[in-house]
Formats: sequence, C-alpha cells, structure tokens
Amino acid sequence: MKAVVYKEPFSVDVEEVADPRIQDPTDVLVKVTTSAICGSDLHMYEGRTGAEPGIVFGHENMGVVEETGSGVASVKKGDRVVMPFNVACGFCKNCLAGRTGFCLTVNPGFAGGAYGYVSMGPYTGGQAQYLRVPFADFNCLQLPKGTEHEDDFALLADIFPTGYHATELAQVSPGETVCVFGAGPVGLMAAYSAVLRGASRVFVVDKQPDRLRLAGRIGAIPVDYSKGDAAEQIKEQTNGEGTDKGIDAVGYQATVAEGEEQPAIVLNTLVEAVRPTGMLGVVGLYVPADPGGPSESAKKGELLFRIGKFFEKGLRMGTGQANVKSYNRQLRDMIIAGRATPSFVVSHRVPLEEAPEAYQHFDKRDEGWTKVLLKPEMGNGHKKQKVSA
Repeated sequence: MKAVVYKEPFSVDVEEVADPRIQDPTDVLVKVTTSAICGSDLHMYEGRTGAEPGIVFGHENMGVVEETGSGVASVKKGDRVVMPFNVACGFCKNCLAGRTGFCLTVNPGFAGGAYGYVSMGPYTGGQAQYLRVPFADFNCLQLPKGTEHEDDFALLADIFPTGYHATELAQVSPGETVCVFGAGPVGLMAAYSAVLRGASRVFVVDKQPDRLRLAGRIGAIPVDYSKGDAAEQIKEQTNGEGTDKGIDAVGYQATVAEGEEQPAIVLNTLVEAVRPTGMLGVVGLYVPADPGGPSESAKKGELLFRIGKFFEKGLRMGTGQANVKSYNRQLRDMIIAGRATPSFVVSHRVPLEEAPEAYQHFDKRDEGWTKVLLKPEMGNGHKKQKVSA
C-alpha cells in the first residue's frame, strides 16, 4: 500500500510499504478515507524527537472496516469508524478508570500508545491506504454510514477531543473567561470547546493573521502577541485581573514574537495572564528530550518555569494528552445533532500523493494552511481542494 514515510528532518515521501494484516483476533483492518496531518506530526517532521527514518506517520484516522479478526464482536466489515489517536486495551487499570491515553498494556514500559508516533508503540500510522486497529471493539467509534460529516468526524480522532480535554483540565465553567495560547488546530478547538461550555469571553493568542481570523469567526477575541505582551493585553480587557482559566495549546516549541524559541514562554505568560486561584489546562506537547532544544537544559526537557509566581497566585494546573474515549462519543453526537461543526478549521483536502507538499506548507504556517486532511481515495487525477472560508 501507499503511505507517508518519514525520511529525514523536513522530508517525507509517499512510498509503497507492506500492507497491514490481522495479527491478533481482536484486530480489524480499516480502509482509510481520511487521515489528518497534526501539529504533533511536525515535531517529528522537524527532527525534534527521536523518530527514526522509516516511520509511517498518521494518528488521526477514520475509514471503513475492510476485515475483522475472529475475536471482534461489535465491529463488522463495512462499518464506518473513527479511531482515537490513543491505542488502548480497554481492560488495564488506567483504561478502566477512563485514562485511555495512558494505557498500561499496548506499549510495555510506557504509559500510552498511539498510531505512527515515536515512542508510542509498534502501531503503523494511518497516513496510508489501510490501517490495522488493535482491540477494535474498544478503539473503533461507530459512525453513521455514508459520507456525511466526513471532515467533522475525522477531527474526533484527536484535535476536537484534545481541545475539549484542555477545557476539562482547566475546569472551564459557564460564564468564565478563558485565554487560549495558540491558534493552531488544537488551540482553535480548545477555544471552540470553551464557547460550547458557555465561557463568557475567550481570548485566543497567536500572531498568524489567518488563524486569528478563524478565532474571531467562532466568537473568540483575537490577541496578537506580536503587537505587545499578551498577558498585558488580556489584563487590559479584564479590568486588570486576568482570565479565570488559561490553556496552553502550543507546547515546547513556543517562540517570542521575534521568532526566538523559548520553550517555557507560554507557561510563564499564562502564569501572568490568569487571575489568582485560576486553573491552567496544558495540552501543548512537552517532551522529556528535545534533540533540537535551544539550550542544554531544554534538550533534556528541563524548562525554566516560574514556579514561585505560580505558587504565590495559588494557581493549579492539569496536563497530559487527551483520553479521547472520554469525549469522542458525546462530541460525535453533538456533530450529528448539528450542535458542533469543528470542521471550520479544515483548510485543505489533499490526495495522499501530495502529502510531502502539504507538510511543507503546514510546517511553514503558510497563509491559509490551517488543517490538512489527507484523502487516499482522492488519487487518480484528483487535485487538492482548498476549503472556502
């Protein structure tokens, strides 16, 4: 089959790789209809992780079941499904507690597994024509048959639940004010989730004009940090107090306005932007080792965080990747009911063969390249589709 294969920093290619096969009775094979490029993929793409050449990318996957293992009970051939990026068993201590992002079974020696991601287990990614899904009864979320809401449902694999998870970590309640740092796909989903949860005002911090415009479209208040200190801009609009809650949707490759990388800048700015006794939700990725870190301490995942000010203000923080299964069923039903349309972030639909070009555009934050969906079935002469605003 054809798949997106990592070659070296800033280089992927579409190559022929071995077809997946049923390995365990609880597996299914899925014919991929949509697989998204994620901002987390860019960390590997840029050589900022320990990812080795040859890894097949893709942890945001949906499609139609092609084959089932003998032990699969609730999923059958022809079912339309979307898979959480977390690979989980469903029966370990953490899964039973709803912490499926930290499964203790699927990746021995490590809490958590995922498709096509460094250190997250032996699970080939889904930026490909087919995908093997382990523990399929647990990991496949059933969708209505057909093609309706395809772009919306694809976002249930990761960014919509992750954005919602950020608001859970921050304990966003109706009427509260929220600041979200980062207007990438996850940040926009966090802002959208805060709106869905009834926040009175949501500030979204970034410097990319196209992404800030998207934030404005969902009723958020754009804050351009290239025009002044973001915390001060937020305080000026909250009577000097700061917001009730704050969300980090940037992570360790954060930069100041001039472009210099400062890995802890978002965390430290949130400490200033959120009022005393407020809560932070951190879903931006932080890693224990960063080969391209700007300092020796950053290369070891050690950041200079303002713990003193954090303590003084009585702030609290929730962190970690999303337990997608805690949210995906409910968010699916909101999409079906017309109460949520997360696909507003989708900017391009691209044939699998054009993935290398799409990665280049997305990595450079080129104007209008907000969220890219790869469509393996769009080959055979189909051209990429730019989604109109």
